[in-house]
Amino acid sequence: MAPGRVAGAMTKTITAKKIDSSSSAHMKYLLFLLLLSLTAAHAQQRQPNIVFILADDLAQADLGCYGNPYNNTPNLDRLAKSGIRFTQAYASSPVCSPSRSGIMTGKYPARTKLTNFLGGERTDSTSPVNPANWTRFLPAREQTIAERLKPLGYQTGMVGKWHLGGGGPSHGDSLAPWGQGFDYTRVIGKNGLDYYNYSIYEDSYKKEFFDKGTTYLTDKLTDYAVDFLQKRDPTKPFFLYLCYSAPHVFIVPRGDKVGKYLNKYEKFGGKYNPYYGAMLESLDDGVGRVMKQLDDLGLSDNTIIIFTADNGGLGIPELGPIPTTAGNLRKWKGFTYEGGTRVPALLAWKGQVAPNQVSNAYFINTDYAPTFMDLTGLKPDPALDGRSLTPLLRNPQATFERGPIYWHYPHFSNQTSRPSGAMREGNWKLVKSYETNKIELFDLGNDESESRDLSQLQPDRATRMHQTFTTWLKSVDANMPILKK
Repeated sequence: MAPGRVAGAMTKTITAKKIDSSSSAHMKYLLFLLLLSLTAAHAQQRQPNIVFILADDLAQADLGCYGNPYNNTPNLDRLAKSGIRFTQAYASSPVCSPSRSGIMTGKYPARTKLTNFLGGERTDSTSPVNPANWTRFLPAREQTIAERLKPLGYQTGMVGKWHLGGGGPSHGDSLAPWGQGFDYTRVIGKNGLDYYNYSIYEDSYKKEFFDKGTTYLTDKLTDYAVDFLQKRDPTKPFFLYLCYSAPHVFIVPRGDKVGKYLNKYEKFGGKYNPYYGAMLESLDDGVGRVMKQLDDLGLSDNTIIIFTADNGGLGIPELGPIPTTAGNLRKWKGFTYEGGTRVPALLAWKGQVAPNQVSNAYFINTDYAPTFMDLTGLKPDPALDGRSLTPLLRNPQATFERGPIYWHYPHFSNQTSRPSGAMREGNWKLVKSYETNKIELFDLGNDESESRDLSQLQPDRATRMHQTFTTWLKSVDANMPILKK
């Protein structure tokens, strides 16, 4: 029973008793009631713990709770049933680093100028444009979620893939997660794509753990997450940002998990990648271990758990065969079409969010920061681009007037996408090529696959949305592709 309900029940019992107002016991009862009321109020005002789990390059169609019949994801499916499964959640970029900056800051990547993934330098000699100039790190002046929560007494932990800059020991600490508000940090260092040959920085560049084939990377990151939960100060709330590198390429699974997927490979006509399925199962195991640890420590009732991905999955071979598909969504990672930006999103908060909920409301990952600020009592920051999702937590079926959301990717990705931008307003989505200035208009309410361009049939709507998008680009001083001379 919730603390407030407990207090209310006890108050009714106590006040129902006949008390002699002239006795000294009366004052004792009054003091007891006051103390009980203050205790209940304090319990009700406890800051919620937050566990934010991020997968890397995970398509929405990969999870069982989104209809995948091949991959085994029982823990994520259970998480979905424990709270809300969002069907129209979006990353703020179709590639990883900008999307992660959107989560951390609540700002569009176009505003911070971190618009490409670190290491993304592809050009195209046949294009009329060169990619935009961009910032290759999250500037230290930007406030992360961790930096906003720490003054409230939060313990902050970051485990896994940071990918927002830092550059290692020679570049100092201001851009590393321990310089961006995180106390407990276990950050993937060298060989981040190799699941059996990697290093982990522990709270600084001076202490580094090396693995040479002993512990599978996904399992190691889960070990660190559990370690953070066990070592935390139980008198303080916490924020854990757990960023798995899985199921990002290389596609290297644990050997003991592959057999079941190979055995059913032909049953599904070779449609699914068995090695990718095994990798995803290890990630699912990790989520299950974190959920169990929260239960064992008695933390589940006051902990918000969010699981999502940084962008869509791969659509063409990269460092190996194609691992996944976007289902019925168009394109994949790197594209501003739905397959590149729509991601899985699950949220559970025992006792606060009703179970077995599905929300079709659309939102974007810049909305997480203002949501956490809202739930912890921080004042809204008008500099943020996100909007609090609190109304959806109270009622996932409520009408959520999110308003327009935007994407800006002025680069060439290694998944063959080209410079483009997009916006969504209601069920309508506009996509613009930065090379040709061509615009496309889609009605997502009737055409989730973006198969029918309605820009010629709806010219007024297309023109109006294009003007809105152009105004937005100017308002954030977006870094645009550079026309070749």
